[in-house]
Amino acid sequence: MSHMVSSPSESRRSKAARRSGEFPAAPEPLAVPVFDSHTHLDLTVQEAGVPGDGSGDPVEALITAAAKSGVDRLVQVGVDVASSRWGADLADRHPAVLAAVALHPNDAPRVSDLDESLREIEALAARPRVRGIGETGLDTFRTGEQGRAAQEESFRAHIAIAKRYAKALIIHDREAHADVLRVLDEEGAPETVVLHCFSGDAEFAAECVRRGYYLSFAGTVTFASAGNLREAAAITPPEQMMVETDAPYLTPAPFRGRPNASYLIPITLRALAAARGADPDELSAAISATGERVFGPWQ
Repeated sequence: MSHMVSSPSESRRSKAARRSGEFPAAPEPLAVPVFDSHTHLDLTVQEAGVPGDGSGDPVEALITAAAKSGVDRLVQVGVDVASSRWGADLADRHPAVLAAVALHPNDAPRVSDLDESLREIEALAARPRVRGIGETGLDTFRTGEQGRAAQEESFRAHIAIAKRYAKALIIHDREAHADVLRVLDEEGAPETVVLHCFSGDAEFAAECVRRGYYLSFAGTVTFASAGNLREAAAITPPEQMMVETDAPYLTPAPFRGRPNASYLIPITLRALAAARGADPDELSAAISATGERVFGPWQ
């Protein structure tokens, strides 16, 4: 099965230039399979390649490597129209993949015609194996004041799309916790809201849990400096918890700075279990059940 990847923008290429080193060795596989709630297979191939000898179809190689680690399902997440269309097409072909489609909040201020791009995202949202609208949201770290009006306009439009098509809203929130909640309150949150790469403390986690949102934890929870994330994970009910890579980014410790991929999920899953004092097998089963509620069945 051959999978063409979408072409990276210049900003994505500049990020790729910073990504060096080989993929880490595969961890011990999970005994109970789990899914990766947020990955970028196209960006992983473009920016880091694939683990192993690199022969064969690269996207298939990433999916196969994940399955060997006990990560048997993936959510491929779009960041612009091209990557969203690519992900939707991949999900149509591959039973282990579901798709999410959106304009990334840092890309929204840069598109030449925001309304036209949003119309294209909405058309993709209607497809049956597109199960998420994301990643959208707010990012005050990378987008300055001049881009924030377009970023918020895009976020509000994605909220509306998620509600119209009854799809999960997948939020990128970087240094924008209060504003994310404000916009959700003003627009009315969709039934299903996922905080991708949850980055808040226990207090913010408690507020999101109270609202019924889902918290997806990435490799950042393994970082020595991330005690606040481990505290947040400890108070998040398993029925509102997910695990992700955000590959090729946010590689878990001790492999920071090297490429990430879905086969490394076991490291993050075990760190979450340790933070909760939970059995990893039981946590995997609970997170898998949560994924089926959020995204529906993969097959």
